[in-house]
Amino acid sequence: MAPTLCHFILSLLFLGLLSPAFSLETIHNDDDLLLSSILQFPKTQAQDLIRALNLFPKHDVNTAQGDHSVTAPRIVEKSFKFPYLGDFGTSVKDLGHHAGYYRLLHSKDARMFYFFFESRSSKTDPVVIWLTGGPGCSSELAVFYENGPFHIAQNMSLQWNDFGWDQVSNLIYVDQPTGTGFSYSSNDEDIRHTEEGVSNDLYDFLQEFFKEHPQYAKNDFYITGESYAGHYIPAFAARVHQGNKNKEGIPINLKGFAIGNGLTDPEVQYKAYTDYALDMGLIKQSDYNRIGKLVPRCEQAIKLCGSDGGNSCMAAYLVCNSIFNNILSVAGDRNYYDIRKKCEGDLCYDFSNMENFLNQKSVRNALGVGDIEFVSCSSTVYDAMIMDWMRNLEVGIPSLLEDGIKLLVYAGEYDLICNWLGNSRWVHAMEWTGQKEFVGAPSVPFSVDGAEAGLMKNHGPLTFLKVHDAGHMVPMDQPKASLQMLKRWTEGKLSMTEEEGGLAPL
Repeated sequence: MAPTLCHFILSLLFLGLLSPAFSLETIHNDDDLLLSSILQFPKTQAQDLIRALNLFPKHDVNTAQGDHSVTAPRIVEKSFKFPYLGDFGTSVKDLGHHAGYYRLLHSKDARMFYFFFESRSSKTDPVVIWLTGGPGCSSELAVFYENGPFHIAQNMSLQWNDFGWDQVSNLIYVDQPTGTGFSYSSNDEDIRHTEEGVSNDLYDFLQEFFKEHPQYAKNDFYITGESYAGHYIPAFAARVHQGNKNKEGIPINLKGFAIGNGLTDPEVQYKAYTDYALDMGLIKQSDYNRIGKLVPRCEQAIKLCGSDGGNSCMAAYLVCNSIFNNILSVAGDRNYYDIRKKCEGDLCYDFSNMENFLNQKSVRNALGVGDIEFVSCSSTVYDAMIMDWMRNLEVGIPSLLEDGIKLLVYAGEYDLICNWLGNSRWVHAMEWTGQKEFVGAPSVPFSVDGAEAGLMKNHGPLTFLKVHDAGHMVPMDQPKASLQMLKRWTEGKLSMTEEEGGLAPL
């Protein structure tokens, strides 16, 4: 048996995930079978999560051949109008909707797909980029079900979203990492495994995007997203800030970054699972005591991942996710994205219309993606990022705060998988010069139309907001509140009351 495999199995034995009955002789005799079953677990987990959304992508990852010619442009973009949006007397030019491919600078053959929706209000509004998590889920989930300009009706037509974030911003959605959504490559080496690779790709894309749209280059710029983007967003924000400091290219007017129901500091957040589950009545005290025995092993595993990397990070993923899976086994058919709801069989949400819509030939033609088929969520990309999963991305945030870059962490109160309690704890535990004042700051109501829509705490550039009556996808569950949140935050008025801010209705 290879030393790396032996070390990996011993790590699992040490952390208590495998029974001591697995002797080294047994492992040696069955190492291929054992290793295969262990290494297949993340991909199986990913497929279960994808099926829970009623998504069945035909491919595990998007692969295709790109244009290798020296004269091929770095970015190819077209204005478009969806064929099923209806006729509102608007032209393609009036809509300001764009779709494009960016040829990744540091890749063999990768192309990154993106949507760009110009603001419906003013071209001087901030530029906001949205990143969906997964890892490996397309940002089109947000375009059509959360904060994009439109929603998909049951008859497959599109309806305008009155609370789309393009009401107050120039909005970019990116399919990333490579292999997600309509993004593709013909070379497996272009699949990303680390935040360094992900953030470099996004930074390079922004540089080319602002060359293509120089009229937006000086606008305020904000990074937003949810779920596993709790990893992407801090890494990307740090990369943009570094590029600005080093004068690497076009200066990007980064003002802030927002993480919605994200996974950012796993050691803190995984410890919160049992507390949240008990508080919300998902488990009983006896379950809490039993499952809680896994928590110290998870903490130790994450520390090993942080110091050793490699196989220790795979072991940490397996050990820590056993906490979540044990809670689910007790909770039964609860929707782990919104515990107020139940799942029917494997189905927790039905986002299948998105796949059906985007794979129509007329829609693909409108977007200029040709024969590329849409991969809603890629289990291959998910699997490739496993070694990154248990990394702590909180560590790079304090230096951004110290330089005046704003951070908003918001979370729907009924989400289990990236729950508000774990997010609140890592935000409060983060060490920076304003930590004491932030911890001591009062929680105040976040009100929309005179009604309390959440509870908020703020000091300086840091804000935490627990959103009422929302699960994992806050812009889907509370569209008006999420739009007000974005508007006030980008205007520097989020910590004010409606009366203090003099906010006009949208």
